Order: sequence, then C-alpha cells, then structure tokens
Amino acid sequence: MPTQRKVLITGAGSGLGRALAQRYAKAGCVVACVDIVLERARETVTLLGGEGHIAIAMDVGSDLEFEVMRNAIDSRFGELDVLVNNAGIASGGPMIDTTMEEWRELLEVNLLSVVRGCRAFLPGMLERRRGRILNTASFAGLAGAPSMMTYGVSKAAVVALSEQLRAEVHGTGVSVSVACPAFFQTNLLENWRGSERMKGFADKMMTGGKDKLDDVADKIFAATERGDFLILPTRNEPKYWRMKRWFPEKYFRKLVEAVAKRAKK
Repeated sequence: MPTQRKVLITGAGSGLGRALAQRYAKAGCVVACVDIVLERARETVTLLGGEGHIAIAMDVGSDLEFEVMRNAIDSRFGELDVLVNNAGIASGGPMIDTTMEEWRELLEVNLLSVVRGCRAFLPGMLERRRGRILNTASFAGLAGAPSMMTYGVSKAAVVALSEQLRAEVHGTGVSVSVACPAFFQTNLLENWRGSERMKGFADKMMTGGKDKLDDVADKIFAATERGDFLILPTRNEPKYWRMKRWFPEKYFRKLVEAVAKRAKK
C-alpha cells in the first residue's frame, strides 16, 4: 500500500486554503492545517474526514513562530510531500497613500512567509528528491494595475521567487507551482489593509464575479498535481496574460481605459 502523502497548508482556516485542504484530503492525503486562528484551523480539520490531520496556530509573518511550527511538524507530522504557501493579506491604494508600516506588513506576510516556508521544508524535499511546492500569488502580481501598490508588488515578488526557485530545483524531483487568481468569492477582505475606497471596489469585484471558490480550488489542485508552473484559475486571466505578453502596449491601453471607465462609475 502506498504511503499517504503529507501536506502542509498555511492560511488553511478559511477560503482557498480550506478548499485546498479538502481536495488534498479527498485525494487520500493527510493535511496539516495552519492558520493564525487555531479554532479556524481545527474547524477545517473537522471538515476533512479521515484520520491524521492536525491543526496548528501560527503567524506566518513571524520568524520565531515559523521555527516553532516547523519543529512541531517534525515531531507530530513528519516529512512533507507537499507545501502550500497560501496565507496572505489583502490591501489596496495608490503609492502616495501607502505607509511604510503597510509595506513592511504586506512583505512580511505575503512574501517572506513564502520564503520561510521554502527555507523550512525545501531541504528535506531535496534530500528525498521528491516534493511539491505551491505558492499562492495573485493576478495582481502580473497585471500591473494601479491602486493595488503594496498587494500587487508583494504578489509579483511571489511570482518572481517561484520562477527562480523552479529553475533552481529543476531536475531534483521537486516541482514548483504558483497560482495567480483574480477576484473570486472568498473572505480575503477580512484582513484588509489600506484604502477603504479600494476595499469597496474589491468587495464589489469579488461578490459580482463569476468565478466561484470551489471552481478555483479545483483548477489549482488539478494543475498542481499535473506539475504545471503558472496557474491562472479564473476565467478571464489567461487571455489578459497572453495579451500582456504578446501585445504589451495594447494591454496597457486596455488597462488604463478600464480603470478610467470604473472611475467614472
């Protein structure tokens, strides 16, 4: 009988993290659910069914807490087969409205948590010559859209990190994927930082969007299992990404036109 794969997911207490935990558990994996709120992580565990899943509370923005979590995984869970760096916080607003505190918090949580996860668990994967790493970024990290300054930059950095890491581990048996969804219905705004006006815009885009959480999670899970690198799981983003790559000036014109139209509304 094959050994159960062991999966760790940060931000597993709700939203996309919880949905991915359910998909890995359904596939026969045992899942370590990590969240800043222990009760949310425990609630996810109760939804998974099966045995062996664990809940851990941790602030992914803390070096110390990440080290404690890594030690807990070593002693309670064992070696990882899949690492999902999913935890993050949302923000919005133009450069002139940002604060250095906001920049530091977004980079600590959205970017450096991915660094912490990779530094903690990649060595074991390389030693065993197998493993998967999935990093949750955002289409905001590719789009170059205005008024998403701290969030877009932090997620663009996650994409760049994933690209470089993919090249570094090529041929080692470890695969790297990065998911870049656009707006879909989830609870990301609960941890909002930045402009209230942009929060209202983001809420409208999320609640009015056609992409559903379960569909996005299904696409990300399937693509990661295939070993795909860049995952664009929301319906319009593949065509926007192709336009930006092949016709960058046309993409930019369309972008500023769309922003101007929304501003008038």
